[in-house]
Amino acid sequence: MKPTFAIPLALASQVASAVAGRDAPSIDYNSAPPNLSTLANHTLFNTWRPKAHALPPSGKIGDPCMQYTDPKTGLFHVGWLHDGISGATTDDLATYKDVNPDGNPSIIAGGKNDPLAVFDGSVIPNGIDGMPTLLYTSVSYLPIHWSIPYTRGSETQSLAVSYDGGHNFTKLDQGPVIPNPPFAVNVTAFRDPYVFQNSALDASINSTKGTWYTAISGGVHEVGPCQFLYRQHDSDFQYWEYLGQWWSEPVNSTWGNGDWAGGWGFNFEVGNVVTLDKDGYSETGEVFVTLGTEGSLAPITPQVSSIHDMLWVAGNVTNNGSVAFNPTMAGFLDWGLSGYAAAGKILPASSQASKKSGAPDRFISYVWLTGDEFELAKTFPTSQQNWTGTMMFPRELNVRTIPGVVDNELAREAPSSWRVARESSGQVDLETMGISIARETYSALTSGESSSEAGRTISEAGSVAFDNAPSSKYFVLTANISFPSSARDSGLQSGFKILSSDLESTSIYYQFSNESIIVDRTNTSAASKTTAGITSENEAGRLRLFDVLRDGKEQIETLELTVVLDNGVLEVYANGRFALGTWARSWYTNSTGISFIHNGVGEATFSDVTIFEGLYDAWPQRD
Repeated sequence: MKPTFAIPLALASQVASAVAGRDAPSIDYNSAPPNLSTLANHTLFNTWRPKAHALPPSGKIGDPCMQYTDPKTGLFHVGWLHDGISGATTDDLATYKDVNPDGNPSIIAGGKNDPLAVFDGSVIPNGIDGMPTLLYTSVSYLPIHWSIPYTRGSETQSLAVSYDGGHNFTKLDQGPVIPNPPFAVNVTAFRDPYVFQNSALDASINSTKGTWYTAISGGVHEVGPCQFLYRQHDSDFQYWEYLGQWWSEPVNSTWGNGDWAGGWGFNFEVGNVVTLDKDGYSETGEVFVTLGTEGSLAPITPQVSSIHDMLWVAGNVTNNGSVAFNPTMAGFLDWGLSGYAAAGKILPASSQASKKSGAPDRFISYVWLTGDEFELAKTFPTSQQNWTGTMMFPRELNVRTIPGVVDNELAREAPSSWRVARESSGQVDLETMGISIARETYSALTSGESSSEAGRTISEAGSVAFDNAPSSKYFVLTANISFPSSARDSGLQSGFKILSSDLESTSIYYQFSNESIIVDRTNTSAASKTTAGITSENEAGRLRLFDVLRDGKEQIETLELTVVLDNGVLEVYANGRFALGTWARSWYTNSTGISFIHNGVGEATFSDVTIFEGLYDAWPQRD
């Protein structure tokens, strides 16, 4: 999804003034909210703005892109669409510095290759002249959408180089290096080039070791979504050899029945390719792709659809006359309705962040949390807030093992988002994509004051308030919830109610009837009752708790929850393999209570319940 940026950076000084309270009238968060769209511009700037997340100083954020580790400084560069491509650097994956003052972009549209727009791009850290080199989508015609005919020449792939540490990426004074989609292919899109190296591809197609490849996302009308694969031909990256559609899926199809990995839709976007093992990035690891899908499960007759799935896929590389990526398992990288367009890059052990934490080579991915439901929430009070969307916390991706699983039909379901890796004596070890908050980020999030809540077993329906609820809307909640074997047949629901007061609350619970973590937002925000565009739909994502053997006893896998609330941004992680990001825009100042909640027949045991309150400031150098 490539958004339109309507708020100019020139407003930055006005925003700073409003944030400081000099221009903004006071808002009473102890009284019922008015229609927020009637308020003065900028007055809602701080109402739901996160402080520990990566986002521009003001205005709208779009796809994450242009990420790389600078080999000279060891800094990790995080980029995003924002009046071009803007970004920041980090040496610890927790705090950030704007690359340019006021969040100004490093590259903007307006050249001969990109008169209308600059879309996503990917960086070769040691490219032309040994400098960071950006391969990006240069746009000459709009609109572009999978549901309408494609204008040839709309999207081309061009180069830009940075000679000043990423402050500016200077476009080469030449035409695009990939000037057209493949000949005679009626594409739905041709964008988001992702550059990567891959030893399996090198071996499969006899490439020189260390060759760069780029996967360009898109699809073919009435055929289906796909990735177009290219190979570097020369040392200056001027020529790229087309290797074919190395991965394609039938139009509007699904992985299995769609329960575990949504739908392939009509068009692929933002496809990243990386090789992973149990520790993170590995040159010889298994091939994974993270990607967004457009129009997932929409009617066969193309129509404009807001449905976007943020997925991951594992697979192998074959060459039976042409190189191909063959999926073996797939799942959601983020289950949230607004989570999309993930982009990441290898973070080597030699980076500043990894040196500080002692981490190995890793792949770090950022997911975009759109703030306006892909521009469909047109009545959202955008001018009053003067910023839209954010990056979610950086995530480490790896191959995760679930050991000691009982060998039954729950473990053997296929196709699914896991696979049997080892088996013996009635039990199996399963493998899936591991998804967790980057270790440095998590350490910073949990470094503040903490309080423990006494564990308890609850069997009666209802809620039990915490003894030590947080006083703010910035906290991390961690907990384990255990269930008896009978829970599978009881329709049990257990979890937590947060942001709670007499007038508002948000519930997060596991529901056995559909093996899902539910985020109930029906009562999250009093503002949703007065202001169109403040969404209140429930969010949900599937997570199977397997039958496991622990200490020789068969039991249901414990639910391991991490809930992070950063003002209006809510992220839920579970069992090292589940993530869901969403908005929780509570209104009242006193909506800070937390309770245990339980419903259905049976019991749930809560343990290791801890609150870390306060979070940290990700932008210490901003006003």
